[in-house]
Formats: sequence, C-alpha cells, structure tokens
Amino acid sequence: MKSENFLDLDFKDVKSSFELDRREFVKLLGGGLLLLFTVGDSFAYMQEQQRRRGGELPTDFNAFLHIGENGRVTCFTGKIEMGQGVITSLAQELADELDVSLDSVDMVMGDTDLCPWDMGTFGSMTTRFFGPPLRAAGAEAKKILLEMASEKLKKPVNQLIVKDGIVSDRLNKKNNVSYAQLAKGKKIEKHLKGKVEVKTPKEFKIINRPFTRHDSKLKVTGKAKYSADILLPEMLYAKILRPPAHGAKLINADLSEAKKIEGVVVVEEKDLIAVLHKYPDVAQRALEKIKANFSKSESTLDDKNIFDHLLKFPHEERKVAEKGSLKTGEENSPVITQGVYYDGYKAHSPIEPHAAVAKIEGKKITVWGSTQNPFTAKEEVANALGIPSDNVRLTPPFLGGGFGGKTMNRQIVEAARLTKITGKPVMVNYTREEEFFYDAFRPAAVVKIKSGCTKEGKINLWDYQVYFAGERGADPFYDLPNSLVRAYNSARGEQNVHPFATGPWRAPGNNTNTFARESQMDIMAAKIGMDPVEFRLKNLKDKKMIDVLNAAAKKFGWKNIKPPSGKGYGVALGIDAGTYVAMIAKVNVNKDSGNVKVERVVCAQDMGLVINPEGAAIQMEGCIMMGLGYTLSEDLKFKNGEILDKNFDTYEIPRFEWLPKIEMEILHKEDEPPQGGGEPAIVTVGAAIANAIFDAAGIRLNQMPMNPDRIKAALAKK
Repeated sequence: MKSENFLDLDFKDVKSSFELDRREFVKLLGGGLLLLFTVGDSFAYMQEQQRRRGGELPTDFNAFLHIGENGRVTCFTGKIEMGQGVITSLAQELADELDVSLDSVDMVMGDTDLCPWDMGTFGSMTTRFFGPPLRAAGAEAKKILLEMASEKLKKPVNQLIVKDGIVSDRLNKKNNVSYAQLAKGKKIEKHLKGKVEVKTPKEFKIINRPFTRHDSKLKVTGKAKYSADILLPEMLYAKILRPPAHGAKLINADLSEAKKIEGVVVVEEKDLIAVLHKYPDVAQRALEKIKANFSKSESTLDDKNIFDHLLKFPHEERKVAEKGSLKTGEENSPVITQGVYYDGYKAHSPIEPHAAVAKIEGKKITVWGSTQNPFTAKEEVANALGIPSDNVRLTPPFLGGGFGGKTMNRQIVEAARLTKITGKPVMVNYTREEEFFYDAFRPAAVVKIKSGCTKEGKINLWDYQVYFAGERGADPFYDLPNSLVRAYNSARGEQNVHPFATGPWRAPGNNTNTFARESQMDIMAAKIGMDPVEFRLKNLKDKKMIDVLNAAAKKFGWKNIKPPSGKGYGVALGIDAGTYVAMIAKVNVNKDSGNVKVERVVCAQDMGLVINPEGAAIQMEGCIMMGLGYTLSEDLKFKNGEILDKNFDTYEIPRFEWLPKIEMEILHKEDEPPQGGGEPAIVTVGAAIANAIFDAAGIRLNQMPMNPDRIKAALAKK
C-alpha cells in the first residue's frame, strides 16, 4: 500500500505538497470519480457529537473518497495515525468494499482542509464509528462504477465482476474496463438513495486478514515525518518562558540580556514571553538570559497528601448502576469484605513531545502539529488569533504516541500566535521537562468497595464508590443482585480539585476501576478459599465474558489454586470500548529487593469482527507492555505546584528488559460489529499483576504503582 498521507513526503516543497484546498487537491489527482456519502447510525452518532461542539455538520460529511485517473484510490479521514495502525486497517476496509488492491489505496488523515470533520482520535472509536460508513462508501462507489461500466461495456450489471479495480464481463474476461478508465476526465458528484449493502464476512478478501502496517518501514528507517521534522525557509525556533510551578504568576521579567544576542527575536504579548532564533540552541541560550520573578504557588498538595484532599473535596454524586437493596445484600452475606484502593497521577510519556510548526501567508495560517483532535485545534487557533476558522488549516503528520495526552493543543496555539506576531514560520517543540510540566495527567483517584458473599462464593453485596477516576469501567458486568455503584466528581469543576491539568489516559478511568474491582474479587475468593477463576465464573452470566475467561484459562493451562499458592498466578477481567478481556499473569517477587518480574501474560479478547488481526495483536502487546508502567513504576512526584519529575531518570516507564512472554487469544466473531482494540487490554494489567503478587508472596497491595518500596513495606508488615 502506497499510503503517503502527506506523512512521508519531502517537506522542502511545502507549498506544492500542502497548500491545497479540496477542489485543488481533486484537480491535482486528475479529475476522476468523487464520491460523497452519508450513511448509517455512525453518521447520526457523529452528527450528535458535532452538535455538542457547536459546529455545523456539512451535508457531505462522514467520509470522502476519490478515484483518480491513474486508478489510485484516495481515502480522506479526519482520524489521525499515532501508532494504533488505522492507516492500514481503514485502507483495508475501503479496499475490500471497492474490490481494489490494498496497495492502491492512499490515506490522507486529519487535514482540516481536505478531510471531513472529526471529533478526534480517542476512545478506540475509529474502527467502531468511522469504519462502518467508510465501508458503506466503498460499497456505494463500487455500485456507481458498475453502473458506469455497464454502459461502457454494454452488459447488464449482474453480468459484471470486479477484481483489483478492473470490471469485466464474467462471460468474456477480455471485455473489461478499469476504474481508472471510467473515471478519466470526469468529475462525478453523486449521492445514491437507499441503503447500500456491504460485504458479508464470507465475501471478505482483505478485511479480517493480517497485514503488516504500512507505516512500519517508514518509522523503523527514520523516513516518517513528525511535526518536529518539518523545516521551512526562514523558520524560527521558539523558546518560551515557563513558570516554575503550577499556580505561580509572573511578577516581572528582565529581557535586556536576551535582546543583546544577535539574531534573537523577543516577543512579549500578554501572557506570552518568547525568544526566537533560526537555531534552537541560540534560542535556548537567550531564554536562559531572561531574569524572571514569579510568585509562589498557593498549592499545598503533594503526592503524599493528595488522596486525603480528594476525599475531603466537595463533590457531586452520580449513580452509575443500582440493583436490589444493599441492606438485603448485607443480610445475606456472611462474608463481608471492605477495601480502599489508591491510584496516583500518571504521565502520558509519549516518545514524541508536543510539537508544532506554523506558517502564515496572507490571511491563511497553516499549522503542522502533533494533535489527536485537529479540528478542535483549528478552532482553538482561530479563537486565539481572532480570525475566521476557515483561515486556519491543521494538518497533523505522524504522531509519536498520544494515549489521550495530545488532545491538549497549547503548543499549536503558541506556534500560531508567534507566527502571526513575527510573520515568520515558527516551531514550538517541547523539551521533555515542558512535556511533563504541561501534561494533562491521568487523575489521581480513590475507590472504596464494600462487598459480601456466601461461603459458597455467591456475591450478594456490592457497594462501590469511585472518587475522581470517572465511571468508565465502574459499571459491573458480574451478576450482582444487590449493588450500588456511585461516581464522585468535583462540584466545582475538575481542574479545581487537581493541582494541575488532568485528562484522558489510555482507557480513562478503567485502569483504576478494574484494579479496584478485580482486586476485590480476588480478596473475596481468598477469604472463602476458592479458586479465583472458579469464583468469577460462579458470579458471571455474561456469555462473552465467560468465553474469554475460559479461553484465557485454557491457553494459560490454569489449574485450580487457593491463593496464596506461591505460584504467582493472577487473573483479571475487564470491558473497554466494547471489547471483552480476560488476562492471566505469572510473576516472581524478589522478597529481598522488592522487585516484581512479570514472566508471562496470557490475554484473551473478544472484539467482534477484527479488521487486521496482526494490528490487533500488536495493540494487545502494546497495551500489556505500557500497562506494566502504571502497575509497577509510574508515579508522578510533585509538591506545591512543582512537577518534580522532569525526565525519565526519575519517572520510570517500562523497559525492554521487563517484557514478559505474551500469548494472545483473539476470539474471532466475524458476524459481530468490530469493537475497539487500542485500549482494552491495558485495563486488566494492574489487577492481574496485583493478584499475582498476592498469590506469589501473600501480600495485598491496594495502591499503584506496586513499586519495590511498597512491596518491601508490605512484606515487612506480613
């Protein structure tokens, strides 16, 4: 697949590569067939999302594809590629419905001038919500082309077949015409009335087949372009004065020494003080010359007292789920268990820090930025500059990881402001310290659970309260006849409770909720001396979850145990983005050092129809590896508004040497709708390892990360 997506182009000739509107782009592709389409429930869903954001949904929204005279197919999507592999899987869906080769599909992603509006790339929603209308578009385009071919070949449509973009008479294969020949010299805009049928699983040739990701070679060879790789003529690198702590206010700044450095441009505008130079190291030297005084932050919070603060802070209650009576449940539960679980702030830590390059020409400003939501970023730039949004273009190159952290677009707005002020192209590229300081961290949270069961293992009581993690993953999937689930959020707005910005972090909230729920499940099982897999099966009626648990247990070779057995086995279940997950981990606990070595992880997953099994497996592996970080080491340190972790020397993310043996079992359900794949497997990692640590060493940890200090402290109390 030659899917340029404008991501592997040479940026030397930026004007010819980027500065095109939709009409000009179509001309560049050489006319051809232009298809606009509007179909299905996914369209209605996205319409609602657009309404909530106050935008106007164009009538031709949902997808936009072009078939050129050269026979190549261009797919336009508002989604972006940040490592999840949709640059390949979306192309698979379109290629299969059109009956063209995968290699003939080019992807254009996230360009706000060329692509249909999109809410952003997050929540594992690309395949679930954009995939169905994209497939419908391919089916619709194919129907149009068959009608055109019927006229050309003088044969009825039902006598024609298509293979690799060639339409042939099934009775005379030499009588054929290509999509390229049908589109040549023509520009056809057409809506088809009525429902267009997409292929059934039996008809798939490309969907549900494993394909190596198109961007893999570009990335491993260093040819892939990221925002910080863009070099424009006369471009200036910006370094911006930052406060030492969140809540600190600038009192005054002496810029005189910075102004003395030759070639440095100094900018002062409202809250923005920046120095710019054609060389980044000179700009950095100028920044260091600024003498600035800031007020102290008023925050008294740190990573030690944050949990007490959360529980005392004024909050609002929302009932997530309610069934039966807690009083009845407690009366029928001879075994009562209470637990409190804690989870600190986590950084997103993408390999690529936030970066943006902005260029202004006339009334038009173009920004190349690392963002998961280019259309939102476009509006942010327009608002900051006080210009019409039509005068702003966002075009994201590849992103070097996002995980929810690149929905904040500060660097894009800063680059746009500076290019407007200076009239020059400007790059804002965060240092790792800036990346940590301005991250929208996964929020710290507390979960309280009171549960009860019979001595035979039937759960009758489930009283669940989650503070500030959110409710994703809190709604129970177990059979709980007497249950109440409550979520507590700030009554004053979320950013008032936290000392800095917080936001979505790969499967937001579900990691915390699954850690608490599945730890509590194991505690109950251990109390009554029951095998943790048997205990879960006894309290499950959901067939999907039963199936994934049995699949994981079978692949692992699970034998009945009564924790703590000393074997180091732990199990956890979860649901995220419509996907069911069962995970079993084997760990070794070094009782002298407190180190935990995860030796083996088995993960079974039911995600409905799998578009690209190879891509799905890669995402599962990535989730498991990333999950080791929040489980075992990642714990943001801060005090009085200051972020104490400034790089990876103190904030420890997973290392290659941590990699366990990973075995996966995907339950293929070709007749069911596809579900999310980029996040589900991460939600069960913390709980599976916590339960495995208990089985190995007999210690129960109720706070993540379960680092060596906490392991040793728990062992000392044993």
